[in-house]
Amino acid sequence: MMLRGAPEEQATAVARPLSAASVLYQVEPVGRWFEAFIKRRNIHISASFQELEDEKELSEESGDEELQLEEYSMLKTLDPKDWKNQDHYSVLGLGHMRYKASQKQIKAAHKAMVLKHHPDKRKAAGEQIGEGDNDYFTCITKAYEILSDPVKRRAFNSVDPTFDNTVPSKSEAKENFFEVFSPVFERNARWSNKKNVPKLGDKNSSFEEVDAFYSFWYDFDSWREFSYLDEEEKEKAECRDERRWIEKQNRATRAQRKKEEMNRIRTLVDTAYSCDPRIKKFKEEEKAKKEAEKKAKVDAKRKEQEEKEKQRQAELEAARLAKEKEEEETRQQAQLLKKEKDIQKKAIKKERQKLRTTCKNWNYFSDNEAECVKMMEEVEKLCDRLELASLQCLNEALTSTTREEGKAAVEKQIEDINEQIRREKEEAEARLRQATKSSEKSTSGGGGGSKNWSEDDLQLLIKAVNLFPAGTNSRWEVIANYMNLHSVTGIKRTAKDVINKAKSLQKLDPHQKDDINKKAFDKFKKEHSVVPQTDIATPSERFEVPVTDSSPWTTEEQKLLEQALKTYPVNTPERWEKIATSVPGRSKKDCMKRYKELVEIVKAKKAAQEQVLNAAKIKK
Repeated sequence: MMLRGAPEEQATAVARPLSAASVLYQVEPVGRWFEAFIKRRNIHISASFQELEDEKELSEESGDEELQLEEYSMLKTLDPKDWKNQDHYSVLGLGHMRYKASQKQIKAAHKAMVLKHHPDKRKAAGEQIGEGDNDYFTCITKAYEILSDPVKRRAFNSVDPTFDNTVPSKSEAKENFFEVFSPVFERNARWSNKKNVPKLGDKNSSFEEVDAFYSFWYDFDSWREFSYLDEEEKEKAECRDERRWIEKQNRATRAQRKKEEMNRIRTLVDTAYSCDPRIKKFKEEEKAKKEAEKKAKVDAKRKEQEEKEKQRQAELEAARLAKEKEEEETRQQAQLLKKEKDIQKKAIKKERQKLRTTCKNWNYFSDNEAECVKMMEEVEKLCDRLELASLQCLNEALTSTTREEGKAAVEKQIEDINEQIRREKEEAEARLRQATKSSEKSTSGGGGGSKNWSEDDLQLLIKAVNLFPAGTNSRWEVIANYMNLHSVTGIKRTAKDVINKAKSLQKLDPHQKDDINKKAFDKFKKEHSVVPQTDIATPSERFEVPVTDSSPWTTEEQKLLEQALKTYPVNTPERWEKIATSVPGRSKKDCMKRYKELVEIVKAKKAAQEQVLNAAKIKK
């Protein structure tokens, strides 16, 4: 919160410290206060800012003046039934003021017209009066009813019959641009929701003024609406559905007229922009300025490119030298690594040979030939498994010890190597067992425990999963119940069994799925080719067509059939002929047969759901 400053002649001083900082709260109206706020807001937006200002000025200026009314010569010839097409301002004698008339003036004009044209007064004067609402006085009443209501008056002002909606052509504005377009923009400014509409100006207007003018009109926010031209009145509807239909038609018509109005404004602005001599002048100046800037940029760019080229050549030379140096270092490093590897290989080879020679000199620590062969194999194993450091330590130990101690050292190394080999083997066997177990688990499917699944059960499961898609209440219980009712094996399946088997089917190879689906379709085709159709809904003889082998319905054909069923309801003449025409490649009988199958599927689904609900109620 800002404190007001002291005048220049006075000084400020702190009288007392603030007890607490000011806090700004946002308050929203509720209840009856909110209703009052909405009413005030609707009143405020019922007319444009320009109309409200004009009305305020006129009410202040003409408050004490005597109201001057124009006599409407066609008043007595008006048709009261056609009141919507009359000029309400002219009927009340305000044709010269129109939308600038204040509510006070409208009320005074109505009072004057009532005093002059009231049926009782005219009847007393001997004039013939129309019966009921057939008298022209009804037009005066309707005019006051429209103009006294801000919302209805706003709707009538939007379609003012005296307003000129024409847009000047380019040929008209070629010579006298400002004289032609200034009055057009001024009279269209009355539709603006925003206050202070900018003027067109003259040939001396600055670029900022011209840009602000066209920016305003290209983003023009019009309050003009066309509800007054609604052909249907929802109050005359006999039921709610008819009222909704009327509202829908009226909204569409208003939107179309609003779109045409905005196109008219856009055409007006585009025409003015293309013909405005100031725009042409600004474009020429902008073009000359851009050419000068472009020339300066070209010169600067040429110099910059020359400098960049020199710098690039220097960088390329430096990069070439750096690359050669790096390649040389890499080559030397590779040679060093190769030498180290060769040295290490020679050292390992030397240590292995030394170990073999030592063990051979000691006759492999045994006088028995079989034991010598076995020890020879173990020594070779040590040569293959031990690293350079281990081989060096072992050879040093063998060099500085006796035969028995050397044998013990070699046997200790052999035991360590064998233990390592054994651990590696056990780990490999464990991994193999785990992989085998996982493979068996995935192939077994884990469904139904020890209960076997036949091909009929698998086909029935696939059918049930497709019949009860995701989103069905208690889906897996419904599927299990459906299988228990239709299975021929007699094995009772639980929801958990069905879920596990469905998951295992998802992991199957696609070719296996195709085989199962193909077998199911062949079985379905075989059964339906033998069993005759005895449904109650069989079409009569007049719908019969030559029998054809129908192929399975595709997803696209199914969508077309469903759309055709919605488009042509039951009471449509020749309904099935039109439906068959909407589904290419399908006859009338195919469509009717598919419709019966869909009805059976829906009935089966509802029956299964009811059984699950009944079972749940019994458990409770």
